Amino acid sequence: MSTGLPGLWARSRDRVIAVCVAAVLLVTALAEDHPGTDLAWLGYALVVASGLALAAGRRAPIPVLAVTGLCAVGYQAIGFDVPAVAYLFAVYAAVRSGHRVITVAVSVALLVALPFAVMASPVDGSVGDAFTQARGVLELAWLIAAGAAGEALRQAERRADEAERTREETARLRATQERLHIARELHDSLTHQISIIKVQSGVAVHLARKRGEHVPDALLAIRDAAREANRELRATLDTLRDDAPAPPHGLDHVPDLVERARGTGLNTTLTIAGQRHDVPTAVDRTAYRIVQEALTNTARHAAAETASIRIDYRPGTLAVRVDDDGKAVSGTAPVPGVGLLGMRERVTALGGSLRAEPRSEGGFSVQAEFPVGRPS
Repeated sequence: MSTGLPGLWARSRDRVIAVCVAAVLLVTALAEDHPGTDLAWLGYALVVASGLALAAGRRAPIPVLAVTGLCAVGYQAIGFDVPAVAYLFAVYAAVRSGHRVITVAVSVALLVALPFAVMASPVDGSVGDAFTQARGVLELAWLIAAGAAGEALRQAERRADEAERTREETARLRATQERLHIARELHDSLTHQISIIKVQSGVAVHLARKRGEHVPDALLAIRDAAREANRELRATLDTLRDDAPAPPHGLDHVPDLVERARGTGLNTTLTIAGQRHDVPTAVDRTAYRIVQEALTNTARHAAAETASIRIDYRPGTLAVRVDDDGKAVSGTAPVPGVGLLGMRERVTALGGSLRAEPRSEGGFSVQAEFPVGRPS
C-alpha cells in the first residue's frame, strides 16, 4: 500500500481534480451574463455536477462521459455559455480506458446536440450564432487533443505492461538455464563418481560371493547407498531439467532407511504409534527427509551404536523423532550445519516446529511436528 504524500495523492487525485474543475466552471458561470430565468439555479447545478462527476472517471468512464455530455447540453439549453471542460476530461479518461468507439460516438452526438441546445436557450440569436457558440463550447481541436492524450497514455501503459511481462519471461528463462547448468555440473561432478563407487562395490560383492567368502556388511551398505544415491541424484537432475521426476520418497520408505542404517552397523529401531492416516504430500516427503538427514548425521558424526525412530500419528499432527546414543553431551549447543538448517527450513515452511538438541541422558535428538489437519 502506498504511504506518505504520493500515496495520499494517488488515492484522492480524482476527487481533487473533480472539485477543481467544478470550481473553475462555477466561477466561469458566475462571471458570464445569463438571461434571467427561473431555471438559473438548475444551470449552476448542472455546471457544478459536470465537474464533480469526474470523481468517478477512473471507475466508470462511460457513465461519466454521458453525464458530463448531458450536463453540457443542459446548461447550454438554459443559457449558460460555459465551455464543456469537464467533458474533455471525461473523453481523456474514457479513451485511456480503451473505450475509443463509444467515445467517438458520444462526442459526435454531443457536437450535433449542442447547436440545438443553444437555439433552445432563452438567448436571442440566429442559427449561425448558435453554431458559433456551440463550436466555442466544445472546440474540435481540444476534443481531439483530449482523445489523443488518453490514447497515448493507454499505449504507454500497455507497453509498460508488456515490458514487465517480458522481464518475467526473461527471468524464467534465466532460471531455466541456471537449472540446466546446475544439472550439468551435478552430472559431471557427482554422477560419474557415484557410478564408479556403485560398480566397484558391486564387483567386490560379486567376487566375494563367487569365492564363497563372507561379504562384510559395510560393503553391502556401501553398494546399497551408492545405488540409492545414484537414483536420487538422477531424479534430482530430471527435476532440474523439468522432465517428469521419479516418484519421491515418503514415510512408506522409512523402513528402507532403517535397513540401510543397520547395514552400516547402527542398531536402528522403528516405532509407528497412533492410527495411521493420510498426510499431505509435502509433509510426507519432508518427514522422510528429516529421518534420512538425522540418520546420516548420526552415522557421520555421532559415533553412536543405536538409533531409534518414532513416527506418531496424532489427531491433526504428525510427530517424528529420531534419537541416538552418540557422543553429544547435554547442555552443549549443536553446530547449525547445512543439514540442520535445511531440516528447520523444510519444517518451518510447512507450519511445523523442529527441535534438534542433545538429550539429557546423552546422545542427540531430532523432533519434528507437522500440522496435518483432522483425519477424516
